Amino acid sequence: MAVARRRIDPADGQAALSQWAAGAVPPSDAVPAAPAAPAVPRSVTATAVRYSLEEVTARAPGNSVEVRVPPFGVTQCVEGPRHTRGTPPNVIECDAATWLAMVTGRLSWADAVSAGRVAASGLRADLSALLPL
Repeated sequence: MAVARRRIDPADGQAALSQWAAGAVPPSDAVPAAPAAPAVPRSVTATAVRYSLEEVTARAPGNSVEVRVPPFGVTQCVEGPRHTRGTPPNVIECDAATWLAMVTGRLSWADAVSAGRVAASGLRADLSALLPL
């Protein structure tokens, strides 16, 4: 299986992820499952999201699950039946703050799903084994 070419240099991606993590505001005590809202530039958030999506694809190559983090990126990952047209059967979608909180370990997959911060549909739409990165 061919692995997608990286568009974000790994050093730049790691730097953006570290900068996002350093600038993120801790979750509110009132809403423990709410991820941090980053106090970093949009470009840093975009780079961190795109890099982490590439990293998930590198660790779990495939086309059976589509991960969407609008408006910054989308990827297909996890081995299984290939999806070719229309809406994929296994979709995961969340906002950038939630995604990066899961990627960095500030928010667990289970907590994000139970709090309604992640929309996950399909039998394979579970990244708990891959997150945090």
